[in-house]
Amino acid sequence: MPVTTPTTAVAAATPPAAPVRDRFLDAIRLLVMVLVVVQHWWLPVLAVEEGTGTLDAGSVLATEGGFVLTWVSQVMPLIFFVGGAANLISWRSASRRGTPAATWYAKRLRRLAWPVVPLAAVWFVGCHVLFLAGAPHQPVLVGAGAAGMVLWFLSTYVLVVVATPVLARAHERLGWWVPIGLLAGAAAVDAARFGSGVDAVGYLNVAFVWLGVHQLGFHYSTSTLRRRYAVGMVVGGAATAVLLAWVGPHGLNMTGVFAAETSNVAPPTLLLAALGTLQVGAAMLLRERIAAWTERPGPARLLDRVCPQLMTVYLWHMVPISVVAGVLVFGLDVHTPDPMSGLWLLWGVLGLAVLMPLVVPLAHWAVRFETPPTALDGTPGLIRVLLAAALIGGGLLALTVAGLGTGLFTLLGFLSVLTGLVLTRADPRERESAGA
Repeated sequence: MPVTTPTTAVAAATPPAAPVRDRFLDAIRLLVMVLVVVQHWWLPVLAVEEGTGTLDAGSVLATEGGFVLTWVSQVMPLIFFVGGAANLISWRSASRRGTPAATWYAKRLRRLAWPVVPLAAVWFVGCHVLFLAGAPHQPVLVGAGAAGMVLWFLSTYVLVVVATPVLARAHERLGWWVPIGLLAGAAAVDAARFGSGVDAVGYLNVAFVWLGVHQLGFHYSTSTLRRRYAVGMVVGGAATAVLLAWVGPHGLNMTGVFAAETSNVAPPTLLLAALGTLQVGAAMLLRERIAAWTERPGPARLLDRVCPQLMTVYLWHMVPISVVAGVLVFGLDVHTPDPMSGLWLLWGVLGLAVLMPLVVPLAHWAVRFETPPTALDGTPGLIRVLLAAALIGGGLLALTVAGLGTGLFTLLGFLSVLTGLVLTRADPRERESAGA
């Protein structure tokens, strides 16, 4: 989705008539997506068990010291920060035009959910074609499961979108107390989780952690994230992260690539929120240098061309990764070298060199699915669109857990997303009364 912001630091109450694309935010989005693709190729450890032909999908994170990589590769908080800026700008623009909240919700939900439909269809059909061709089920389903795992972001983002109008009003009235309160909530959830030993309590932090980082984007879009605040975020975020990692009960892995049970992502923790706060503060301190780089002709052309396709890259990049991994591991009997070794570094570099020429044309082809069909246009009622959000968010969560392969749970998740999309259309009864 395009991100716009004023070219000069002016008050949100007097935005310019013609906002332009904010390439600073685009640069952050590009960095995030590059690191996502890199870690999804580089962090899994793949090997075929002799005799059974079963694919063993481990993780570099299980290697001693492997957690250090995740403190660099875990940059998803930055994408929620960018999303916060985009959502507040979009919501305020819609409000000025008198657009109802239900209409804004419906458009956002369609843009989120519709691209998943062709993606899931391709995986579903592809899996069955491979099965009919005699491919072993287990490794194919491992790939389909990995492809589904990336949908956690969209499932969480549905919550973020629904919360935006409410948090926008809170931002106007309470300012910095909103992210402070959300991060305090994350601390309380961690205390309850680790104090009780019930990990399920930690999933309340899906709201507190991601909405807290998202709220920082509100302050960017209203020019209230000043340099002194950025310095405080870097110092406070770093100190909190180091303290929690040193003395707290938190794990040290910041991502969950084939090792979610040992990470700070599932469920999110205050440690992840601290790292995100540090990252946002650091990005803001580097903003002038990043912005100067993005205004050069070469980087500007790159960002303008690539950024509209980044969500497509995020959704579809597991297709070429699965194909390349399958050819290497099953076709050529080349397994992932020992993690953190020289051969492992070479594996990563050569693999990415092969992947990039596959990811780019695939994204160029699949970007057509970013635009929802006109059949989904219309303005539903507020209750109807909130029900749609629940179905879409729940369906995406089901696909995250079950994967994009086969099975009843996958089918139910897919149908839930489709039903939610249909509900974002105008109520047929309202259409009939409007035409009468």
